[in-house]
Amino acid sequence: MKKPQVMGILNVTPDSFSDGGSFTTEEAIIRLVQQMIADGVDIIDVGGESTRPFAEPVPEQEELNRVIPAIKAIRQISSTIPVSIDTTKASVAGTALAAGATMVNDISALRSDTEMVEIVKGYDGPVIIMHMQGTPGDMQVKPHYEDVVAEICTFFTDRITWMEKQGIDPGRIIIDPGIGFGKTLDHNLTLLRNIQEFKKLGHPVLIGHSRKSFFDKLLRIPVEKRDCPSAIVSALCAKQEADILRVHDVAKTVAAIRLASVL
Repeated sequence: MKKPQVMGILNVTPDSFSDGGSFTTEEAIIRLVQQMIADGVDIIDVGGESTRPFAEPVPEQEELNRVIPAIKAIRQISSTIPVSIDTTKASVAGTALAAGATMVNDISALRSDTEMVEIVKGYDGPVIIMHMQGTPGDMQVKPHYEDVVAEICTFFTDRITWMEKQGIDPGRIIIDPGIGFGKTLDHNLTLLRNIQEFKKLGHPVLIGHSRKSFFDKLLRIPVEKRDCPSAIVSALCAKQEADILRVHDVAKTVAAIRLASVL
C-alpha cells in the first residue's frame, strides 16, 4: 500500500464548522503546528475563509489578516514543511505564496477569480482543484447528479484541459472530488467508494472528509466526536490509494494509515 500524504488543517477563522475561533492567536497557531509536525504531518493547509454550507464570503483584507500571520508563524517553526493556502482569491493566494506558502488549494477550481490562473502560472508548486456544485452559500440546496462519479470526472477532465491551454503544467494538478461540497450523503459515500475512478484521470487525488456532516447522518455523533471515524475513513481511502488526506487530527490519521499498511 502506498502511504498517502497527510495534510493537516489550520483554520484561522472564527466560524469554521468544527474548530472556528480555536486558532486565531499566534500562540495557538504555533502550538498546533508544532503538534502537527510532531505527529507526522506532510502538508499544512491554511484557510482564512469558512467554506461550511451557507457560509458568507469574507472580505479580501480580512482573509489576508488571518492567513498571512499564520503562514509566517509556520515559517518560524519550519522552513521546509509544505504549506498550502486554501483560498479562491487570487490576491490572497499571491500574497500567501510570497509569505512562504508553496501550493494553492482552490475549492472553485480556478473559476471564482479570473486572476487566479495568472497566480498559479507564476509559481512551480502543486495546485489543488476541487469539484463543488454551486457555491458554499447554496451548495447544499438539493444537490443533484445523474451519475455523480462520471459527472465529476468529466468536470476534472474539462478543467485540466482548460488549465493546460492556459499554460499550466498538468503534472502540477491535484484533484479533490469535494466531499460535502454540493453532495448528499449517498453522493459522498459513492465518491468514497470510487476513489480508483478518479485515480484513472492520472492525477494525485486528495480526499477531504474529516469531521464532515455525513458522519452525523451515519452515526449520529457531534463534530467533536468525529476524529476516530474520520481516521477509519482515512485508512479505507489509503487502501484505495488516495494520495493526500486532508484532516484535522493528524495523529489519529497517521496511526490509522500505519495500521492499514501493515494489515
